[in-house]
Amino acid sequence: MRAVVQRVISTSVEVEGRFVSEIGPGLLVFVGLHESDDEADADFICRKVLNMRLFPNEKSGKAWDKSVMQRSLGVLLVSQFTLYGILKGNKPDFHVAMAPEKAKACYELLVDKFRKSYTADLVKDGVFGAMMKVNLVNDGPVTMQLDSCLARDSKACENGEM
Repeated sequence: MRAVVQRVISTSVEVEGRFVSEIGPGLLVFVGLHESDDEADADFICRKVLNMRLFPNEKSGKAWDKSVMQRSLGVLLVSQFTLYGILKGNKPDFHVAMAPEKAKACYELLVDKFRKSYTADLVKDGVFGAMMKVNLVNDGPVTMQLDSCLARDSKACENGEM
């Protein structure tokens, strides 16, 4: 499972001209699912995102000191299969991305884990499989990438052998 995490001042998701989700300050998390991902990958991504110290501590002045949970900020999850795209020449190939039928259940499991691990009302998501317009005001900008396969087997992950 791959996540691109952006610290935001605000972000929202629009589908077919209507807003479906929005948060103020917090984290926008684009999530890509690999064909071999399972619940352990979802656990890893959830734990790491919620505990990443990407926010300043306003009392002490330390820059990278607080997590989204410690600051009670929002999290917006957006499914994005293109995170597992590989260019074959100039054309993207998504053969290692999880098939949509299986991916929907895996993504819903991840959203559920976030809601159970944090404050459910502070966790929002987009619409799985929809063409979405994601609006955001990046804060920093701060953008981090997480890959659950690195937690399992860094050599296989680096070589693309999930």
